[in-house]
Parts: sequence; C-alpha cells; structure tokens
Amino acid sequence: MAIKSAILLAFATSVILVLVTGIDASDIAIYWSQNSAEGTLAETCATGNYDFVNLAFLPIFGNGQTPMINLAGGGAGSYYLASSDDARQVATYLWNNFLGGQSASRPLGDAILDEIDFDTEGGTNQHGDDLAKYLSGYSQRSRKVYLMATPQCPFPDAWVGDALKTGLFDYVWVQFYNNPQCQYTDGDITNLENEWKQWTTNVPATKIFLGLPASPEAAGSGFIPESDLISQVLPAIRGSAKYGGVMLWSKYYNDQTGYSSAIKNYVQELDTVQPLKIMSKSFYLLYLY
Repeated sequence: MAIKSAILLAFATSVILVLVTGIDASDIAIYWSQNSAEGTLAETCATGNYDFVNLAFLPIFGNGQTPMINLAGGGAGSYYLASSDDARQVATYLWNNFLGGQSASRPLGDAILDEIDFDTEGGTNQHGDDLAKYLSGYSQRSRKVYLMATPQCPFPDAWVGDALKTGLFDYVWVQFYNNPQCQYTDGDITNLENEWKQWTTNVPATKIFLGLPASPEAAGSGFIPESDLISQVLPAIRGSAKYGGVMLWSKYYNDQTGYSSAIKNYVQELDTVQPLKIMSKSFYLLYLY
C-alpha cells in the first residue's frame, strides 16, 4: 500500500500524523517517527501489520502561536487553547496547512490529511470541544475530516473528556498503560475490563481501541505479554460493538519484540471475512498531542 493511502497527524499537546493503510472491523495502530532506528515510513507500511500509522507530533499551537510539527523530538512543547476564537484559528490553520485547504507553507507539501488525533496531556482542558467542532465543520460530502483521540484510561479523561462529549470523534485509542488503577496487572484483568466498559458504554465514538506498550521498556507499567493478551484480555473486550482493535506504542519497541505480528490474527479473529472495499481511498489524520 502506497504511503499516500492514508496519513494521520496528531495534535493537541502535540500532533501526530497517521497513515491509514486499511480499515477493517478491528485493526492495529502504531506510533512512528520518534526513533531513528525504527525504519522508514514506507518500510513500516510495507509490513502489512498496521492499519493506522501515527506520525507524531505537533507540539506547538494555540494562544497565538504558529503551529509547528516535530517528527523527532517527542510530544513536549507549548500548546494552549485560550478561547473559542483561538480554537477556530488553530482549526483554520490545520485545514489550510495539513488538510484540504490551501497554503503556501504546507509542511507536507501536496499531501492531504483526513484525520486529526487529540492526545492532550497538559496545557488546558478548555476549548477542545470547540476545536473538534470547527474541524468537523470542514467536512465535505467528498472528504470527511475524521477525528481521533488518545485519552488516559481513568474515566473520564481529565484533558480530552469534554471534547469527547461532542460525539464528533470516530476513533478513540485509550492508553491502558502508565495508569495502574485501570490497567492489566500480573494476570488480573479486573481493573482494565471495568474501565473498558466505561469507555465503550459512555463515550459517543464509533470505535474504541485498547492502547498498549509494545514492550516492557516502552512504558513505566501496563505491558501485557502476548499470551495473556490473546488468552485473557482480548476475549474479555472483543464482545463490545465499539471494539476497534489495539493501538501500540511504538514502532521502535515493536521492532524489538515482534508484538504486532504475534497478536495480529487474534486482534482480528472475530472479524467478519469480507473484501476491504475502501482500501484504495486516501485517509490522512492529524494528531494533536
């Protein structure tokens, strides 16, 4: 699948680009670009393991700042939405410079992104709902602006919770790691399963993803061994109509463990077998962190 087939840019406390290589009943999303040893974007897509490739981040925006993308330096930056009008200006900039608008200063050239991913972990929890509404307002019959979010697993999320209440988000990949109160621990899925039910029951999004570290070194806590994910966790959560798949941090750590290859068939095990009729459509996502 060519790189042009789908890209997501994340934005909020920082921004992430997401390349969507195909959409199925359940999928795997991966973060790419934060380590020079994880291979090229083309090589990542060519593995066939990922349906979404998140290119992070856009860590500077809002409060009068010109948004700035950083595909190498992590999510730390300066981001703050000071007002509804500030959110409108950020949405306009993103539309013209990354989505379907026009600008002389497009960082990715002619590439047109279709999605924005909110990964807010600081700054302010205000006006994210305004940003979502303004971005969604750019949707057209021929090209929808898709919205994604990456909240922490404690429900409701302190930073992006109000934005999610708008009902405008298509995919939500919840970080079930670095949060001991709602993650898997030594064979016990109780906390994870209880919080999963909160997210799938109370968030008006199309699909919810289980966000995990791809190796023990990828996060402070929350890694789930492949065998435990396959035998315990996935059977407990796949019954939800909103189950979308698994999100992994990150491509570099996944390369060390082969995690996505080990779990892929089980993530999609309950899918209805049918042709992917929209694989040729271009999807591009902008991720805000």
